[in-house]
Amino acid sequence: MELIAERDPEEAQQILDPIIERMMEAVHHYEGMVNRVMGDGVMALFGAPVAHEDHAVRACYAGLRMQERISQYAIEARRLHALPVTLRVGINSGEIVVSSIGNDLFVDFTVVGETAHLAARMEQLAIPGTVLTTANTFRLVEGYVEAKPLGLVSVKGLGHPIEVYEVTGGGAERTRLQAAASRGLTQFVGRDLEKTQLRQALEEARAAHGQVVAVVGEPGIGKSRLIHEFVHSNDTDGCLLLETNSASYGHSASYLPVTELLRNFYFQITHRDNARSIREKVTTKILNLDPSLEYIIPPMLDLLDALEAEHPFQSLDPIQHRQFTYQAITRLLLTENLRQPVVAVFEDLHWNDSLTIGLLNELVVDARDARLLLIVSYRPEYRDQWEGRPGYRQLRLNPLPSEDVSELLQGLLGSEPDLIPLKNFILGRAGGNPFFVEEIVRALIETNALEGTRGKYQLVRQISETEVPPTVQAVLAARIDALTTAEKRLLQDAAVIGHDVPFALLHATCGMKEDEVRGLLANLQASEFLYTTQLFPDIQLTFKHSLTHDVAYSGLRHARRREMHERVVQKMETIYRDRIDEQVERLADHALRGHLFDKAVQYLRRAGAKATDREAYPEAVVLFEKALEALSHLPDDQAHLEQAIDLRFDLRNALQPLGDRKRIARYLDDAEQLADRLNDKRRMGWVQSYFTEQFWMLGRYAESAAAGERALNAARELNDVPLHVVTNLPLGLAYHTRGNYAAANRYFGWNAENLKGELAGERFGMFVLPSAFARSFIAWGLAETGEFAEAYTVGEQALQISEDHNHPFSIGYAHLGLGVVALRQGRFRRAVRSFERSLAAGAFADSPVGFAYVSLHLGYALTFNGRPSEGISILEESIRIAETRGFAARHSLRLAYVSEAYLLANRIEDALAAGSRALALARAHEESANEAYALRVLGEIERRNGRMVESRSRFDAALRLSREMGMRPLEAHCDRALGQILEAERQHEAAEAFRERATTLARAMSMHFWGEPLVDSSTSE
Repeated sequence: MELIAERDPEEAQQILDPIIERMMEAVHHYEGMVNRVMGDGVMALFGAPVAHEDHAVRACYAGLRMQERISQYAIEARRLHALPVTLRVGINSGEIVVSSIGNDLFVDFTVVGETAHLAARMEQLAIPGTVLTTANTFRLVEGYVEAKPLGLVSVKGLGHPIEVYEVTGGGAERTRLQAAASRGLTQFVGRDLEKTQLRQALEEARAAHGQVVAVVGEPGIGKSRLIHEFVHSNDTDGCLLLETNSASYGHSASYLPVTELLRNFYFQITHRDNARSIREKVTTKILNLDPSLEYIIPPMLDLLDALEAEHPFQSLDPIQHRQFTYQAITRLLLTENLRQPVVAVFEDLHWNDSLTIGLLNELVVDARDARLLLIVSYRPEYRDQWEGRPGYRQLRLNPLPSEDVSELLQGLLGSEPDLIPLKNFILGRAGGNPFFVEEIVRALIETNALEGTRGKYQLVRQISETEVPPTVQAVLAARIDALTTAEKRLLQDAAVIGHDVPFALLHATCGMKEDEVRGLLANLQASEFLYTTQLFPDIQLTFKHSLTHDVAYSGLRHARRREMHERVVQKMETIYRDRIDEQVERLADHALRGHLFDKAVQYLRRAGAKATDREAYPEAVVLFEKALEALSHLPDDQAHLEQAIDLRFDLRNALQPLGDRKRIARYLDDAEQLADRLNDKRRMGWVQSYFTEQFWMLGRYAESAAAGERALNAARELNDVPLHVVTNLPLGLAYHTRGNYAAANRYFGWNAENLKGELAGERFGMFVLPSAFARSFIAWGLAETGEFAEAYTVGEQALQISEDHNHPFSIGYAHLGLGVVALRQGRFRRAVRSFERSLAAGAFADSPVGFAYVSLHLGYALTFNGRPSEGISILEESIRIAETRGFAARHSLRLAYVSEAYLLANRIEDALAAGSRALALARAHEESANEAYALRVLGEIERRNGRMVESRSRFDAALRLSREMGMRPLEAHCDRALGQILEAERQHEAAEAFRERATTLARAMSMHFWGEPLVDSSTSE
């Protein structure tokens, strides 16, 4: 204070301000915090409240910089004020208690404890122009600074002298982890059996017996390490190596692992490549491989978002699109294996999207005789679909046994006898997880409990359980908190980007100079937080473990996260501006997390549409629901309310093939309320159209018909042809299912009549071609009334339209219609073929709805075609799915079918129970046609039980209903059965009349009685 004694306050301020400013600059330069300004001095903190592993070094460097800056200022101060200006700096390291004191207008930190007291004493002891520090600090900075010992010095307030050092300058930098980092990965121990099995699998693959190896285990158990050791060993010499893994948001990004494998490993595409250069690279690579593979180029370019918008491949329906994509990838790998064996690695299958899983399923089947080894990894909660297939084996990684963990610890720590208690402690805490072992040791090294180098450590202080993090998350949190501010911030910025971190994107978003980023990344890699996965053509890094990423991300304040996600979106839109679709899932995720809700809705809906187009319906639902959540944060104006309705339509369409009726109902109810609020007639018309199908599926046919008529009225008023076309189908189904085939054909017939020429191939946003779908059900209705010749003609028209437009889903429905025609005519072998083709068409492979509504007929046809056991099994599965999903429409027919199948299998009690349920359900839903079928089978059961009176009553009721609805095939069966009953009762004349009517009807329709030869022997199947 003597510097400003007896000076005017304003003059004193002019002298002190530049000094304090320079002192603070030095502290801030090394990322310390000025805790308090005290007249002519400052108090600064390093390593608190934010931890730095080199906090002591920073403090010393700041002290030296202060002396340098003040020395420069002293020349000016002497000239301007004739004053000598000198500075004293004192430093101490140790534990302190930092607490914040403040309110909305003021925040301060108070520091208490011996550490702060001793630092103040060092400042008081220092000669002007010097920096003094204690031995506590010197032990932390040795090698980083030059210092000379001043010996033991008595300090006021302490009962014993302490060792004091004068810091004289900067020293040669070194890190405590340098030797360990230079050795790279830690010692690989154990897994001998697993390595042997991988080698055996590769030997089989080299001999053209394709192999699949699934490596299964909990996080950190060593799945990736085992695969790495094998793939990069001499065992794979001469093989083409392809590696990829998933990110944790994949479940909704379609083909992400496949796309990245092609982009980064196979075609070597960088962010500098535009669509044109991508097309050149892909075309050249494929044609050089095999010119006959030219046909796989469009699917490859589509995956890489480089296919021209007008290319015909873009207009394919989702199922065909998926099939061609699967075929392209599979053919590429199978062609490569002709040149050299291929080892393809797909890690973290539990995060893969459904399309990638589907592709792998195809690959597993098609590569059976290829020189291909497919290695996948996943966590125990995931299940693959390949068990029992030839060439498949599963390697389940259990925790390492104690002897292997001991060997790992021996390599990490060394063999000092004093380390035995520590090794036993880690052995007990790690649970055989090698990642746990490594990270616990690393934390002990960085907290200075261990000193030395890898394999030669010594325990320098006692530890307790509280000093060792109890979980990997805690270990990683402690390590991350010990990073320098810049390193921690860069690591967290990388965590915001994702598990895989392109250097260009990190550099663009972090706001640092490139050299600074590279230097900090070098430190983070040396500390094994990140590692480089790709050097050429562009640098890409990834987190060592997913948990590292998660902990780094969770350490960010919410405001900082939002800011960074927002910045990532901005930079990605610039970097990937020519290939936005390639990044749309990532952009959606970042926009949502960054609270850019308008963009989040845009990108999430775009990503959902992309997933829907590729038939990745579960992923599409997740994306659309996230978009709806994002939309809830935006103003409640008309434009956003319209988006809210349309998003619910998107969700309905994605949930439709999944058969989730409850969620569909919820979204439709919400859409109806919103459309009513806006008085939006067009959207209300679509709501009613979707309700038509919803009510039909739930067996609420009167409501379905009413909703359908409301939708048609809106379509006519607005001249909305798509709405008219789409509504006709479920409205027709509502009448068809009840047995009113004439009414059903009014709606189906409108589509068949009006959708001709180019319109025959128009889907109007549906999963089927309405022109073909309508004909399929017209054919079904004609079969129920016995007009088989016309039914086959119309059914074949449906199939021809579907095949002409190469639309598998519609092909499936066409075969369904033709199958029912054959079934009602009693041609069971033909019916089975049609139903099997329906399922094989790809239309219903992944759809619970499709399977439930085809399998009931297939199971019934199989039962009468000599395969009752298989038929019953399929029928029971169809029942399970329908009842689980709430599919009420035609469920009574499904139960009637299984009842008759049980009867043929002599399971009388099961037959009676199912038949009774069928009748009750048909009556409850007013399904008159299915009521007739249920009555008929109950009549057969009563006849089998010898209850002829009851049997005749059932057949009489079934006959009455079938005549009312014009269901001649069923009428003929009932007539024939009644004739047999009357004959058994010796009523020969009456029996003959029934038999004659039955025979006449059957002959007129060229119909088999079910399970018996064709009545007209001149007609053959």
